[in-house]
Amino acid sequence: MTAPAGPAERRAALRDLVAPALATLVCLGILVGLGVWQLERKAWKEALIDRIVARSRIEPPAPLPAFDGFDPARDEFERVRATGRFLQDKETLVHGLAPGDTPGRALQGYYVVTPLRLDDGRTVLVNRGFVPTELKDPARRAAGQVEGETTVTGMLRQSEARAMFVPAPNPQTGEWFNRDVPGIAAAKGLGTVAPYLIEADATPVPGGWPRGGQLRVDLPNNHLQYAFTWFGLALCLIGVFTAFALRRLRGEAVDPAAPSPATPPRP
Repeated sequence: MTAPAGPAERRAALRDLVAPALATLVCLGILVGLGVWQLERKAWKEALIDRIVARSRIEPPAPLPAFDGFDPARDEFERVRATGRFLQDKETLVHGLAPGDTPGRALQGYYVVTPLRLDDGRTVLVNRGFVPTELKDPARRAAGQVEGETTVTGMLRQSEARAMFVPAPNPQTGEWFNRDVPGIAAAKGLGTVAPYLIEADATPVPGGWPRGGQLRVDLPNNHLQYAFTWFGLALCLIGVFTAFALRRLRGEAVDPAAPSPATPPRP
């Protein structure tokens, strides 16, 4: 038979729990931190959606902010209007996806970013909208290559930073994967341009392409579910470590005088 663990065995068991406890605390801190971060992201996303919705309904659209006075925290997503002439020979195609006609299916293609020369001589980039891959060639959407003075209505966006896994652009081949305002301006030799771009609204253009209005306000907001996941994993970790620690602390020491279970008793 076995004897209950004595004080020495319990102290040894406590010493053996130090390393697992420290590892558990580190993992617990990471999981709780991720859960709190998701709650913060949830609050940020809800505020962003509210701001986009509110600013998208501004009537009448505001004039463009001064080039040297643009503040993304204050001005981004503001609805604006600008009048000028498109420099169609300097358009840039940026790889992207857009919702297809079938729910849940996305179209692969390009965003058409075209400089707009304003009446006062300044230049601002305009994301005119999306075209599918088969309309990459401007000649195949000639009706949409608007000439002459035109008015654009849309929302201000700051230059799009390249994310970690987004490929780097290749200006020589015209391969762009993010709407990099200064990079596109330099590649096209535009000189000084606005530090922002205009996301054109869904106002139809001749021929139907490019298709504007791609800035969606129904942004995914699953951060609460993610937070519950991380907090749930933290609770599971606590439960697993508690069960492990109790088993160690309640363990029984083997009585040296007792026969081994594998050894049959002597007659």
